[in-house]
Amino acid sequence: MNQALSLVVPVFEEAGNLRPLHNAIVAALDGAGLPFECIYVDDGSTDASPQELRALAEEDERVRVIRFVRNYGQTAALTAGIRHAKNPLLVTLDADLQNDPADIPAMLERLNDGYDVVCGWRKDRQDAALTRNFPSRVANALISRLSKVYLHDYGCTLRIYKREYIQGIPLYGEMHRFIPIYVTWAGAKLVEMPVRHHARTIGKSKYGLGRIPKVLLDLTTVKFLRDFYVTPIYFFGWTGFGFFAFGLLTLMAAGGVALAGTLDLSLILAASAVLMVMLGTVEITLGIIAEVLIRMHHDVRDRPPYRIQRVHNLETGEEVVAPEAP
Repeated sequence: MNQALSLVVPVFEEAGNLRPLHNAIVAALDGAGLPFECIYVDDGSTDASPQELRALAEEDERVRVIRFVRNYGQTAALTAGIRHAKNPLLVTLDADLQNDPADIPAMLERLNDGYDVVCGWRKDRQDAALTRNFPSRVANALISRLSKVYLHDYGCTLRIYKREYIQGIPLYGEMHRFIPIYVTWAGAKLVEMPVRHHARTIGKSKYGLGRIPKVLLDLTTVKFLRDFYVTPIYFFGWTGFGFFAFGLLTLMAAGGVALAGTLDLSLILAASAVLMVMLGTVEITLGIIAEVLIRMHHDVRDRPPYRIQRVHNLETGEEVVAPEAP
């Protein structure tokens, strides 16, 4: 197997971590004799990250840099890196030094065992127990149960993919954490293995409890796309039957209250039930249809969900606001 790697590293406000990270990547991969390119995607950083990345690109021709005009989020950054990767194997990892590049050679060995995707599992996670670890465990269990793709750690960015299974997957919102689900839809054979996880020593975490609602909403979308994307009539049909049954029962209850002589309560009950059913139907239907239309938009137009401001050591067929400076 050709083991040339394309590393994709999203970057946002990580100036102090970039040089140590690149040194660790070089030590791990050069030490194992693995050819690679490293694509750093600067997601609109306002610290010294752009300068650090430019310096790395000047020192090492294997460094490619993509800089966005503003912050679009980790999913967009991963999408840009994946679109511009050249090698047959793609590795994704975070820029905060919590993922260890020294784990990459061992993960490659699992590909040699016949797998197409290797996902890292932060078994001994070095994060706050209450605000990070516990919510993560709950989310992982929920995602595994609903998706039927059972992983201990959906939040670990350190993963290795065979290129054919990940390129072309349309990603938006916070969908990067669900990439293992998408690649299994494409027929990939997936395995999870424990990897090292280090405590953050420089900079601040970009993640918090505020992301939980986004994850739940995106999980709802993934569940819908998995079960009803091809046959949405099943979802809408059964939902319609459910609302119809609820309306019928409510109407019967209103009739019973009216016969008991409480006409005003009967009218209020009937009107409230009808209003709630209508509002619920409109909200759920519009939300799901909007998600399907967004997916179709990205599939048909093939337009990335970001704009690039500058690149270094990289040729791109996409529009660049400011080309590489001399």
